[in-house]
Amino acid sequence: MKKKRLLKGRESTPEQNAISGIIFALVFAFITLSQSGFLSQLFDLISLSLMDIILWTVFIIILFFILTGLRIVNQYERGVMLTLGKYAGIRNPGLTWIFWPFNIQRMIRVDLRVKAVDVPDQKAITKDNISVNVNAVIYYRIKDANKAVLEVEDFFHAMSQLAQTTMRDVVGEVELDELLAARDKISERIRQIVDEISDPWGIEVNSVSLKDVALPSDMERTIAKQAEAEREKRAVIIKAEGEVASAENMSKAAKILGETTGALHLRTLQSLNDLSSDQSNTVIFALPLEVLRAFEKFNESK
Repeated sequence: MKKKRLLKGRESTPEQNAISGIIFALVFAFITLSQSGFLSQLFDLISLSLMDIILWTVFIIILFFILTGLRIVNQYERGVMLTLGKYAGIRNPGLTWIFWPFNIQRMIRVDLRVKAVDVPDQKAITKDNISVNVNAVIYYRIKDANKAVLEVEDFFHAMSQLAQTTMRDVVGEVELDELLAARDKISERIRQIVDEISDPWGIEVNSVSLKDVALPSDMERTIAKQAEAEREKRAVIIKAEGEVASAENMSKAAKILGETTGALHLRTLQSLNDLSSDQSNTVIFALPLEVLRAFEKFNESK
């Protein structure tokens, strides 16, 4: 993958330098031929004086410099001007002109749109000594074009390296559970650190997002077992709570049946009705409670 270059120095290209060299070579040849007397004979034939030819030549050269020095700066760009290697201001969007021969003036284009940098997988160790692979994406924009050119050599590469080192440092300060449960908090922490460091470069960091946290295979199995044990624990607790609630309700129901006259007989008859609806060979003997109470009195009399 080719590294993207956002600083574009398109001025004073080799082609333009070659053209300017050809022009000066033609001028030199013109002066040499004029001294030899060849051009004077040629001018006599075409009825043009030497002064007219010189004026037309100078006019064409000046027109060439003017046309080739025109530049268009897009709305989302700013042009950083360097004159004789020294900072000379910012060119705003629109049509502008530079004196490009011999690199006297150069205009470096800077894109002000939001850029997305994909931070590759970084192997880091959490605070509880667990190895993880983390990758992220960072969104930033240039807020000061001259600082992005003068304060850092290649801000795109610098931001990528800064995001990688910062992400490893922040991941090493937290435990695995916090890394998995609080991604937004960790992403904001990374954004604050990167934004503070890159502020002298004229760069503003908008957001940072953790895309993926890859764990070792044995750690994934351990976490799966832990989650399964946690679910079983919750199931046992819920079942026990249900049994406690059921016992409390049965105790209340038994108390009400015992205190209400005839309630137990009605409950017995309802149970017999429920059993009779079942098509089975079950034989039921209904024994009145008075008989049981008679046996109780008999035992007491003994």
